[in-house]
Amino acid sequence: MNRYPLWKNATVLIALVLGLLYTLPNFFGEAPAVQVASVKSTHKVDAKLMAQVQEALKAASVAPQGVVLDLNSVRVRLADTDTQLKARDVIEKALNPVAADATYSVALNLVSNSPNWLTGIHALPMYLGLDLRGGVHFLLQVDMKGALTKRLDSIGADLRSLMRDKNIRHGGISREGQSVAIRFREAETREKARAALTDNQPDLQLADGQDGADLKLVATLKPEAQKRIQEFAVKQNITTLHNRINELGVAEPVIQQQGADRIVVQLPGVQDTAKAKDILGRTATLEVRMVDDEASANPSVMELAARGQPPAGTEYYVERGGRGLLVKKQVVLTGERLTDAQPGFDNQTHEAAVHLSLDSAGARIFKDVTRESVGKRMAILLIEKGKGEVVTAPVIRTEIGGGRVQISGRMSTMEANDVALLLRAGSLAAPMEIIEERTIGPSLGADNIAKGFNSTLWGFSAISAFMIAYYLLFGMVSVVALSANLLFLVALLSLLQATLTLPGIAAIALTLGMAIDANVLINERVREELRNGSTPQAAIMAGYERAWATILDSNVTTLIAGVALLIFGSGPVRGFAVVHCLGILTSIFSSVVVSRAMVNLIYGRRRKLEALSIGQVWKPGLGTK
Repeated sequence: MNRYPLWKNATVLIALVLGLLYTLPNFFGEAPAVQVASVKSTHKVDAKLMAQVQEALKAASVAPQGVVLDLNSVRVRLADTDTQLKARDVIEKALNPVAADATYSVALNLVSNSPNWLTGIHALPMYLGLDLRGGVHFLLQVDMKGALTKRLDSIGADLRSLMRDKNIRHGGISREGQSVAIRFREAETREKARAALTDNQPDLQLADGQDGADLKLVATLKPEAQKRIQEFAVKQNITTLHNRINELGVAEPVIQQQGADRIVVQLPGVQDTAKAKDILGRTATLEVRMVDDEASANPSVMELAARGQPPAGTEYYVERGGRGLLVKKQVVLTGERLTDAQPGFDNQTHEAAVHLSLDSAGARIFKDVTRESVGKRMAILLIEKGKGEVVTAPVIRTEIGGGRVQISGRMSTMEANDVALLLRAGSLAAPMEIIEERTIGPSLGADNIAKGFNSTLWGFSAISAFMIAYYLLFGMVSVVALSANLLFLVALLSLLQATLTLPGIAAIALTLGMAIDANVLINERVREELRNGSTPQAAIMAGYERAWATILDSNVTTLIAGVALLIFGSGPVRGFAVVHCLGILTSIFSSVVVSRAMVNLIYGRRRKLEALSIGQVWKPGLGTK
């Protein structure tokens, strides 16, 4: 007799229940919402912020359907889009009174209408792509002047190292506008420096100058070098945006250059738009500078600095503990020297920290600076949106070599993760500003959803009608197995939070056709065994076992093609490949395991089974004389 052991039946039942649970959220739809997230690591998203949002909405007579606080944001569910727009303006005005110095990101969003008990088990709807539901559109402006300035700052640090390596004495190196000036006391030393720069810095054009008694060598970037740096800045920023969006887990993003200095970013099916806006909009880079200890210890100087009058060559910052600090403008090291950044913990204090790895040039610079500055304080700054924050300002106790650096300073684990993400994703070659943000509707219209749904439905119906008419009860079993396959596929896409696009719907329709092919193979194999004179029970067993090798071969070869599309494809092709590969895996399970479990349930316990309801079976000898 044909019977599955209890554990196999239990596995099928559990899979069906889980498939149903994780498919359900897709039927509840979504509601308009406003999402609030912090854009500064010093400001928390907590119950106090949620109360502030609720008070602002109450004062403006906006009635939310729910306000929820999660790990990264506050989400406000609203009744309709008009109320959503009003609520966004109200919250923006309340939380960011100075628009130029925004503390929180306030973005339009969509939240699932799924019941809380489904959300509690992480049963969420799958995302829809731009061609089905839309998403968020950003237009970013790249600061080309900032790219040149940043490059000149880096060149200044390189020139200091070069002068030191060549044993050339100079009176100081500083950036003056769009040039770098090196001061000398003797003309002979200047000529020696010119020769060294000509050999080692081919992108610089040199000119003589004089500042009082000092002789100067003024270095500016050649026009072709400026153009190359600006082009690189856009390409580097696009690469960095790709890395950051990958860290966010966004599927099928569109990131492309528009014009000479703009970048378009489209995030299809994004839920956490506030977090996306935060990560894209932040231009976090790391800077290492020395602290002016002498001036910082003078109360009168610090009082003037706090009023906006710091001494020349310094900038005033406030440490996380609230203490004022004067930091020299000269940058010792920048985030460009970073090769990796990982969150972790301080081995001594067990506080959250970020562990940095520097490249060879960065490690050498850091080693030299720490060797020459033992006993002095070094400030590590995180620069976000053009404004710096002192993360920590430790005293240098000894020379630090090896290229391994740790930054910490009263930061939470979440802040350490965010800082590491931004630094690990790559520093921006130039600052960027979001000059346009909008939530866009479906690019091909909501009609695509209806057509895609109808094509799948009609295809499923036609297959079902044929299978039931041709294979009778076994055809009905095949239809149920096909339904289970669709259930598993949608559940997997929802569980993985994949983005479904129009090519994805096409892949679902293709998966249904391929899945039913496996059941046709099984049914025909059972018929063949009956024709050969096998008993019904033996025909069922032999039909499934002998069809398995053929089913596996055909699906594996198709899976190889799907994996190739996934690896080498991009955009819609990858969307098709993801659904296609998942569909192959679910179809193998549903067409073989689920259908066999149902057949066993119907026929397995019947000892004296005389016939199977599998349609007309031709037997040798019938119709012959």
